[in-house]
Amino acid sequence: MVIAIALTSCITKKYQAPAGETAKLFRDTTTTDTITLADVPWQKLFGDTILRGLIREGLRENLDLKVAIQRLAEAQTGLNQSKSAFFPTLSASAFANPSRISKATLNPSLVPFEQLNTTIYQAQFSTSWEADVWGKLSSAKRSALAGLLEADASKRAVQTQLIAQIANAYYYLLALDKQLQITEQTVTSRTEEAKTMKELKEANIVNGAAVVQSEANRYAAEVSVPDIKQAIREAENALSTLLGRPPGSIRRSTMEEQVITPDIQTGVPAQLLHNRPDIQAAEFAFRASFENTNIARAYFYPSFTLTADGGLAALKLSDFFNGSVFYNLLGGLTQPIFSGGVNKARFKTAQARQLEALYNYQKALLTAGQEVSDDLYSFQAAREKETTRAKQLVALSKSVEFTTELLRYSSTTNYTDVLTSEQNLLAAQLSSVNDRLQQLQSVVNLYQALGGGWKGQP
Repeated sequence: MVIAIALTSCITKKYQAPAGETAKLFRDTTTTDTITLADVPWQKLFGDTILRGLIREGLRENLDLKVAIQRLAEAQTGLNQSKSAFFPTLSASAFANPSRISKATLNPSLVPFEQLNTTIYQAQFSTSWEADVWGKLSSAKRSALAGLLEADASKRAVQTQLIAQIANAYYYLLALDKQLQITEQTVTSRTEEAKTMKELKEANIVNGAAVVQSEANRYAAEVSVPDIKQAIREAENALSTLLGRPPGSIRRSTMEEQVITPDIQTGVPAQLLHNRPDIQAAEFAFRASFENTNIARAYFYPSFTLTADGGLAALKLSDFFNGSVFYNLLGGLTQPIFSGGVNKARFKTAQARQLEALYNYQKALLTAGQEVSDDLYSFQAAREKETTRAKQLVALSKSVEFTTELLRYSSTTNYTDVLTSEQNLLAAQLSSVNDRLQQLQSVVNLYQALGGGWKGQP
């Protein structure tokens, strides 16, 4: 036993986790606090009860997640199969074999004519077992286990992505609703304004150009309504697909009801190794490829197999249980000498795939750091814009009010000033909705980037 372990350790290498630098993954962030947004269950992160219901439905019905679950089941079957390789195979067979010997090939004086036709009746059991001398079977089992863990991590990665996609799509719908509301209110106010311009023209306060411009200003707002409604319909259809349901309307609340969590903590970069399922999946993929390299290395060494079979055989059924027992036992040692370069090619391929898996793991780390940095800065930028945008909206609202009043009572103001102020106000109002959307989606994206969404029950 000790000799076998020593031989195995000489051929198969012991796995070591791949190196990955995490200290500087978060740009401009030097926190040492391990509190992270990723540890917050998604049920607590999202206060909107309708959104939580949609996420539950998605986790239950989404087809991509169902595919990931089936892949996990496949990986479990592969692990079970690799474990069974340590046990002997056993098969049973039974047959009757009628045959006739050519009379012309035999000496008639030695073989009677009635013995030319024979039937052999046989029933037997066969078993075969391979000794895991070089650790090939053990490496195969560890590779299958890594494959199972990779499939589980990939399933969790799909779950975190799905939660983020549903939340982002939901917030996008709320933003479109708000923009439609603002636009329709603008159309209503500009319709009233066009009527006012006609009345002012009749009073010789404005000219005909102001009337035409006011009508054009109304249509400029009105023409964007169908585009927003189309965007809403497409967003509903896209969200329906995420939920695993046919295209249709989505019940939802309003943008004003959404509350952004005040505590945005990233934790330390090293926590990504434990929180991000895609990084875990990349490491397990590397581990599987490492063990596959061990398997390929073991093919250069001899394999030891033990084969045995036995059973009953007779020329007559009446003699089948009368002295018809047979058996044989064979121990074999097979050393590859020439295989047309198959073993060498297998080993080089395994090494290349192991290196490829290492690069994918390192890339997953860098990508995680990039996403955290991008999403955190996006949230901070949206917060800064919100303060400035509020001041801009106040100023533009006053500008519209003042220019409209001046138009009524002063000849120094024309409708072009009113038109410019109103267009700027509408653009700022729509942009303020986008600012709010950016905040909401930045929190969601940061939550996913930190590895949140898979902990706890659905």
